[in-house]
Amino acid sequence: MSGDTRSEGVTVAIVGATGAVGEVLLGILADRNFPVRQLVPLASGRSAGSKIQFKGESIEVREAKPEVFEGVDLVFFAATGSLSKVLAPEAVKRGAIVIDKSSTWRMDDSVPLVVPEINPEALDAHQGIVSCPNCTTIGVVMALEPIRRIAGLKHVVITTLQAVSGTGRPGIEELATQEAAIRKGEEPQASVYAAPIANNAVPLCESFLDDGYSTEEMKLLHETRKIMGETHSGGDVDVSMTCVRVPVPVGHSATMLIETEKVVSLDEVRSALAAFPGVEVVDDISKNEFPTPRDVEGRDEVLVGRIRRDLGSDRIALWQVSDNLRKGAATNAVQTAEALIARGLL
Repeated sequence: MSGDTRSEGVTVAIVGATGAVGEVLLGILADRNFPVRQLVPLASGRSAGSKIQFKGESIEVREAKPEVFEGVDLVFFAATGSLSKVLAPEAVKRGAIVIDKSSTWRMDDSVPLVVPEINPEALDAHQGIVSCPNCTTIGVVMALEPIRRIAGLKHVVITTLQAVSGTGRPGIEELATQEAAIRKGEEPQASVYAAPIANNAVPLCESFLDDGYSTEEMKLLHETRKIMGETHSGGDVDVSMTCVRVPVPVGHSATMLIETEKVVSLDEVRSALAAFPGVEVVDDISKNEFPTPRDVEGRDEVLVGRIRRDLGSDRIALWQVSDNLRKGAATNAVQTAEALIARGLL
């Protein structure tokens, strides 16, 4: 697209406009006053013909097919990876830039994996497709990056507690259905997860690999290294990870034990976190102040608290929470589009 993008506006398509992330994305585009000249909401054939609301206008959803990308400048993919794999190249072929939320392109060497507060310069090498990290990874790296910048990173032990909305509408609906069954005295039935999620915690996100790790855990490892390694030292940081699904509607949490390359004080850590764009420190033990998923729902900031020194070493322990539908997905995608504009790439 040529000319002054902010004055002319951008023709934007959203694949997955009727899904959980797609709905949040529509709201964020409106809230941040993103320069949408024309909106093209897209979904699978079963949702085509339905209507979405955007800035007071009712717009019909069209089926996502290659030909609908003609004349589109920017495409957000908030749908399945299989759809992105087929349709993202078709959108690029027709002149659009794609920002994809699925895992399809994240580890492709030719595709930037971007958190705009951390590595916006990676956008300069894009070849039409830009990938957003996993919703868990984004919150984790937002908390790690300020510490990496002042002290370097050697090893991080992470346990995540992930909301059911990370699985989209099916996860949200399964939790609600199981909670209703329990209230009736019935046994909850699991289909989305490997075990009932209501009143429970399931230490498996997605599927297990032969080495005993889950696919979600390996995403956290490889994506963290790619984001920090593309433009900064830190791509070889060791990450030990366990991902757990918990009966929380929205808001991914993580506890981290961080070994840095040089010892820094807790005051330095708090100051670095508080000064970092998009991070807020909520950490006052005298008032029992710490972040929870309820605190972060509907917010774009990554909240960090429980900052303390490991009792047996110089490692730093902390607790991090973020809204997985906003900063973990839709907000990061819109911020990436804003960064493309700011860098003259869109």
